[in-house]
Amino acid sequence: MTSRSGPARLAGVRPGEATAVALAAVYFFALLCGMYMLRPLREEMGIRGGVERLDRAFLTTFGAMLVAVPAASAIFARVPRGRAIPAVYGFFALNLVGFAALFARGTHPGAGHAPAWAPHAFFAWVSVYNLFVTSVFWSFMSDLFTSEQGRRLFGLVSAGGSAGALAGPAVAAALVAPVGASGVMLASAALLAVAAGCAQALARRASREAAAVRHEGGAVGGGAFAGFTSLARSPYLAALALHTVGITVSATFLYFQQARVVAAALPSPARRVQLFAAIDLGVNVLSLVLQALATGRVLTGAGLLPGLLVHPALALAGLAAIAAAPSLAVVASVQALRRAVHYAIERPAREVLFTVVPREDRYKTKGVVDTVVYRGGDAASALAQGRLLAAGVGFAGSALLATPLVLAWAAVALCLVRKHARLELSTGDHPQAHVDGSAPAGTHPPHAGG
Repeated sequence: MTSRSGPARLAGVRPGEATAVALAAVYFFALLCGMYMLRPLREEMGIRGGVERLDRAFLTTFGAMLVAVPAASAIFARVPRGRAIPAVYGFFALNLVGFAALFARGTHPGAGHAPAWAPHAFFAWVSVYNLFVTSVFWSFMSDLFTSEQGRRLFGLVSAGGSAGALAGPAVAAALVAPVGASGVMLASAALLAVAAGCAQALARRASREAAAVRHEGGAVGGGAFAGFTSLARSPYLAALALHTVGITVSATFLYFQQARVVAAALPSPARRVQLFAAIDLGVNVLSLVLQALATGRVLTGAGLLPGLLVHPALALAGLAAIAAAPSLAVVASVQALRRAVHYAIERPAREVLFTVVPREDRYKTKGVVDTVVYRGGDAASALAQGRLLAAGVGFAGSALLATPLVLAWAAVALCLVRKHARLELSTGDHPQAHVDGSAPAGTHPPHAGG
């Protein structure tokens, strides 16, 4: 690619980057399309099992993460990423095939002749799956792209994911009548195979081009628990973990409020599934628009700090709105807007923060932060929500208690941006050091796997 077309120029794609960006976008499309085919069923099962038991589901998910993350770290320590990522995705695809067989005689999980424990197991499994596979994806992206490239290009890559998230519920709705929930699960497994193929193609391309700078496509080495020890040693990684806890506190609070309001307002399971699908649709449409038009401009123009602070600001506004008027319309609107901004702006900004850490930390410590820390924050805040619910604390009281934590989350974001700027300068994380295989003369980029 020797010249840029109009669309590429407008999107901020430079020579040598287009193929990698396109593959990454298709990869994320397939990943999120498959995930969002399963999501409305998971939400309905969470309510069906009882809002008062959601804290147990979050604890189960957290426990599963404590097993899954060291296992994945052991794989990445010994297997090159071009084989490790498809292996991880293949494991989850086999899980989906197993669930499809389990629910084969019902129209959806929790119906038909599936065991009574199956809906709760599926809820916990999807909660592990959706974080784990996206964490692996973003670990790979932070390995392929530099910090500067991430600011320009992660919005475009994320747009591929949002398009998949937009298509997923529609595909599920079209398939569920003729093939049932088991057919939807098998289709989701097939899309996971497509994502694995894109990961292999990106890894092969990266290995060829990295020879011009430094080859880093092999196994990352280290031990299965290296991510935990690095997190304990590094103030920067610890701050990233605290930032993740801030996300989970606000998200879990709003999730519980949504579950309480929806359970009271809509007694019909079918109506609840339709509402969750409608919220997902609104989130994904808005996310796609923001990613295509605003994310790159915000992160390259205004910088990382506004991209990271917009989510806490919206969380504070949402807490105030729900405390004042805890209605179905308010809760659904707050959730949709918060999630759209998180996916479109805050998440790409956060992923840029990982481009300056050592390569082993991108696959291991990042996995701990994205999964164990995330679900641990979920579990802790879910337990707190359960206690508040049992104590009769209303929406306003819960919002008041969550506010100081959201303010602390914003303060951590400010510290992270300052530290990232210093690390970026000290490591010399230059543009074009990854996906096009070149590096400016006299530089030695910290990671050149793409």
